[in-house]
Amino acid sequence: MENAYVKLQDLTVGYHGKPLIRDICTEIQKGEIVTLIGPNGAGKSTILKSITRQIKTLGGNVSIADERIDAMENAILARKMAVVLTERMKTELMTCRDVVETGRYPYTGRLGILTKKDKEIVDEAMEAVHVRELENQSFQAISDGQRQRIMLARAICQEPEVLILDEPTSYLDIHYKLELLSMLRKLAKEKKITVVMSLHEIDLAQKISDKILCVRGDRIFCYGKPEEVFKEEVIRELYGLDNGSYDPCFGSVELPRPEGEPRVFVISACGTGIPVYRKLQKENIPFAAGILYRNDVDYHVAKRLAAKVIEEEPFCSIRDEAYQEAKATIDSCQYVINAGVTIGEGNRRIAELLHAAKKSGKICEWKEGSGGWKAE
Repeated sequence: MENAYVKLQDLTVGYHGKPLIRDICTEIQKGEIVTLIGPNGAGKSTILKSITRQIKTLGGNVSIADERIDAMENAILARKMAVVLTERMKTELMTCRDVVETGRYPYTGRLGILTKKDKEIVDEAMEAVHVRELENQSFQAISDGQRQRIMLARAICQEPEVLILDEPTSYLDIHYKLELLSMLRKLAKEKKITVVMSLHEIDLAQKISDKILCVRGDRIFCYGKPEEVFKEEVIRELYGLDNGSYDPCFGSVELPRPEGEPRVFVISACGTGIPVYRKLQKENIPFAAGILYRNDVDYHVAKRLAAKVIEEEPFCSIRDEAYQEAKATIDSCQYVINAGVTIGEGNRRIAELLHAAKKSGKICEWKEGSGGWKAE
């Protein structure tokens, strides 16, 4: 296995001599993206500030390519590591270009004079994050999202081997969130820049990261690949979820299901039920769903939003037990919504359920785009 490029060895971090998180041991390969997640106040920013020497570590050490950073001169560390933290820079009368150009100072010498090559690197960095049109504007006069992109341009033109970012997607709309994370992935995979960052959006962390570091309590709660970390029980415990749930299939969180006995039975398949489930949830109407195969996309959402789910094994014909359970549940409900389902050989008994519901006068047809259902 390739030797780790960044190592956190028995690292203890905190403030004013008081430990907050102890014994952090992590090895990161060159070009990997490692994301810190966890509840507010858990210490994610404290870890990042300790890695970047913003605050003094209380134990252990951080090394890059087997060289301890606490032994590096500032100029050497600045060439190896770029940092984008949440604190505001004191820019006074600086333009956006002035701010980006400070990323070249580790290479300019004492006078801070930029060469033609330095200026070209600044141009390329600003174009990469689409802020070239802001170069002559005051840094203090632009929006928070634009400042975030300016700071990323500053970090890029520093040409680092390691890039540290604290909540880089803060203040960005979804377009720029995706653009920024795509850019980080490109830097990591094409230029082999090691990226360590914190994110609040766990769905995005799941999609972009090679490794996830979960921070909670005075120890690292969990560390591993996204598929090892993003499990319902892990995320529930990490964030103390007792008012909703986490769906590892979609990487999303869900509000609690409506309480009470089911008043509506939803028949659906292949995603047709999801908008109906969400409509019923918003109206706080408890509902049942079925008969759903366990590999159906509707099944994963229904398990978190429905008061009851009647399920069946994938690729099997509907059994008598499942059919009778669904029939009894329909009898106890006020309405049955047909959200749309294609009847085939395996699920042909769904047609029997629909016929029985229609005969009892309970059937309703979901009208897509109308925001509700109408009795047939």
